[in-house]
Amino acid sequence: MALTVKQRFFLTILVLAFPLSAISGDPDIISDFVVPMGVNNTLLDGNFFTYTGMRPLINSDPPTNFTVTKATMAEFPALNGQSVSYAVLQYPAGSVNPPHTHPRATELLFLTYGVLEVGFVDTTNKLFTQRLQAGDIFAFPKGLVHYQFNCAENDFAVAVSAFGSAAAGTVSVPSTVLATGIDDEILAKSFKTDVYTIQKLKAGFAPKA
Repeated sequence: MALTVKQRFFLTILVLAFPLSAISGDPDIISDFVVPMGVNNTLLDGNFFTYTGMRPLINSDPPTNFTVTKATMAEFPALNGQSVSYAVLQYPAGSVNPPHTHPRATELLFLTYGVLEVGFVDTTNKLFTQRLQAGDIFAFPKGLVHYQFNCAENDFAVAVSAFGSAAAGTVSVPSTVLATGIDDEILAKSFKTDVYTIQKLKAGFAPKA
């Protein structure tokens, strides 16, 4: 009997629920876990180690825009010092997760539903690409620019990513380059184009009124 999308989601969580063996960007800790400042550790119970932020995904309809739901140290303090975090990525038909990097961790992406075209660029500027189908896992090496694209015209895609850090960090290439105030002339020279083209690109990142 074929699995439903909900069943696939739960299967994904079970499959990914193991410690990452890759070297992470997090420091080692000398205690079993890190207790938040101001919290009495004798009062901690299973609730501290439980994150419920993914529950709304189970019964929700597919989003109309690319959506990331994270379980990092910021959302789930119990991950502090544990060198692991997760993200559920939902891709409407034709949507893209733009080129970006995770400076502190490798990303291990497990596609649970749909199809994705993915790729990353190494430090020699070589592009590695792959077309994934449900059940495939793809590794994006730590710190390298990478992307995902739902190439399906009429169907969404869902993936779960595991990171070897409780705070992998995300640096968006388009936003970093075009929405941080770098001078138009500098960008035009860097991209070997004209200032007008740079301004048109920047307009797409301007805050909406």
